[in-house]
Amino acid sequence: MASAAIFSSLRRRRSPSLEAFLAPVDLSNAALLETLRAISMELVSSFSGKDKTAPYFQVKNSRSLIRKIQVISVLLDAFRDLGFSKISTTVFLCLKELYLLLYRSKILIDYVKGSCKLWLLLQNQSISGHFHDMNQEISTLLDVFPLCEIHLSEDVKEQVELLRKQSRKSKLLIDKNDDLLRLKLYSFLNEFENGRIPDRNQLYSFFVEKLGICNIKSYRDEIEFLEEQIVNHDGDIEPTASVLNGFVALMRYCRFLLFRFEDEDGELGKWKRRTAKKGLITREIADTFITIPKDFCCPISLDLMQDPVIVSTGQTYERASIARWMEEGHSTCPKTGQMLVHTKLVPNRALRNLILQWCMANGIPYDPPENADYSSESAVSALPSKGAMEATKATAGLLVEHLANGTPRAQTVAAREIRLLAKTGRENRACIAEAGAIPLLKRLLSSSDACAQENSVTAMLNLSIYDKNKSRIMDVEGCLGTIVGVLRYGHTTEARENAAATLFSLSAVHDYKKQIAQEDGAVEALAGLLREGTARGKKDAVTALFNLSTHTENCARMIESGAITALVGALGCEGVSEEAAGALALIVRQPIGAEAVAEEEMAVAGLTGMMRCGTPRGKENAVAALLELCRSGGAAATERVLKAPALASLLQSLLFTGTKRARRKAASLARVFQRCENASLHFGGLGVGYAFAGNSAEPRDTSFASDVGMPVSISVRVL
Repeated sequence: MASAAIFSSLRRRRSPSLEAFLAPVDLSNAALLETLRAISMELVSSFSGKDKTAPYFQVKNSRSLIRKIQVISVLLDAFRDLGFSKISTTVFLCLKELYLLLYRSKILIDYVKGSCKLWLLLQNQSISGHFHDMNQEISTLLDVFPLCEIHLSEDVKEQVELLRKQSRKSKLLIDKNDDLLRLKLYSFLNEFENGRIPDRNQLYSFFVEKLGICNIKSYRDEIEFLEEQIVNHDGDIEPTASVLNGFVALMRYCRFLLFRFEDEDGELGKWKRRTAKKGLITREIADTFITIPKDFCCPISLDLMQDPVIVSTGQTYERASIARWMEEGHSTCPKTGQMLVHTKLVPNRALRNLILQWCMANGIPYDPPENADYSSESAVSALPSKGAMEATKATAGLLVEHLANGTPRAQTVAAREIRLLAKTGRENRACIAEAGAIPLLKRLLSSSDACAQENSVTAMLNLSIYDKNKSRIMDVEGCLGTIVGVLRYGHTTEARENAAATLFSLSAVHDYKKQIAQEDGAVEALAGLLREGTARGKKDAVTALFNLSTHTENCARMIESGAITALVGALGCEGVSEEAAGALALIVRQPIGAEAVAEEEMAVAGLTGMMRCGTPRGKENAVAALLELCRSGGAAATERVLKAPALASLLQSLLFTGTKRARRKAASLARVFQRCENASLHFGGLGVGYAFAGNSAEPRDTSFASDVGMPVSISVRVL
């Protein structure tokens, strides 16, 4: 139905239907009258009897508007009784204007009925103004309506004339009781702003007794609606996003303060079936993996840059990666090989702002460094207020208390709520960790309750997105091993996949890559998930394995754990083949890695298959892996690559159609074969293609990862 579509658009604050702004042009007199009558009757009937969907606020304004529409409905019935042939052109034009007026009235009424209670309170004055505008429009329309041209009964004329007089005298009506409630709502937030926690009895009286928000579902609905407004208005909102975030935090606190912590009405089992709302910052991207633009990734670590800096050669790197490179004694630019004339690192503010905008547009968590000297209006506007922070701290305290001392069911609820609270915002993640949640969540990871385990590991994943929490997790004795245990033996597929994603998140810190790889069963479990997991699980596993492969000391563990076999098998799997080829390109840089890959029967075939049918980035990674295999694997490995069917034509194709990096790799690989004693027999057909790329070959990069051109896929999901 059209009305349902309009209501949906209002709920999400999207542009309403064009029918609200454009008068019908192709309707006959009869059709227009019937349409007007249908809209007016629908509006009037929505307030008749004991309608359960009547608005909680703006009742006086709504009923006043409906009473006016009732009189208009009487006028429309009179038109129908007169016959359509007696309607003049002037009257018809007025009826078209009436169509727009009724449609806008319907939009306003539906908006009020579909909005949450807190939003109606916060917008009390603004919405009252919209109702006053509608009254003014009705008055204007009745003033120009040519009633003298129509032969109406005296009763109808009297009602219309009375409506005209009332509309002229109508004034802006702001319900004083509603406005007092609005001010009281602000007072609670002000108490948090001033470092005080509001009295529990006052909160109960206000939210439960006066607003009728009396169960857990009602609180969730209020929170979700406010979150929608924050995101869908995209900063253009009053109150500001930071103030609305404060009210969201206040509602979360009240939900746990005012009600039993044990879940109501089986609510606990419903969270998995709830669908994410499009456009929310808190939306789940569990089944979506977004390729980060290559320019946003550090050439050394291949991770999304948080603190991009420029070195003397003009290249940009992640500050931590290039600083570690310099600390190891290198004096050259990892990407170009040029000497660094100085070691000063200049913040790349322009690139960082682009990364921030891209992350916000794609709903990806982005935590800037603590000491970054950047400024961004969008970032500032998104910062939570002091009141929001204090309310979040109070909520985190309640959650951690029940996580520590509650019943098993209450602990599961607490883990789920920590998971939800940690979905967005560095500040939320910091508050939860500082309250002591991580050791308690670690205890729940070993729970025999599948729901408790899944919520706790997902909460751990969301907390790990904040860099400081990575060290907090790794410092808890046995926590890493317990996460690996969930990866290996978790009760549900989601728990195992989220454990893999947690390892990927933790492995973003270079110093933890070796520690994770050395944890008993970690790499083996990731390899198993890559072989047998769901599409999402394979993505989690391959990105974690890629991260671990960037540490040179993990090569032996990758070999003995069977990860190389799993990566080779993944070359033919859509969605993970690019990352698998990228990981192999890193592993074969070391002789033992090259030897292990060369021994895999399907390795060369899989890489050449990617060169034939893969994506541009996949082809780039595949030819890079083959080149490194020849460089590090010795004569035997080179011979295996040399014998690959149709490799000459694949190289020639890449030399003409590949990415810039792929062309350089293909040219370098061709020269390797040219130096072999049988190269002329196998590669005499390169011809013009080889000559074309002869001057584009690159020297081998000295950094451990910058030679691999794979994109990084977001697998650290907020769930």
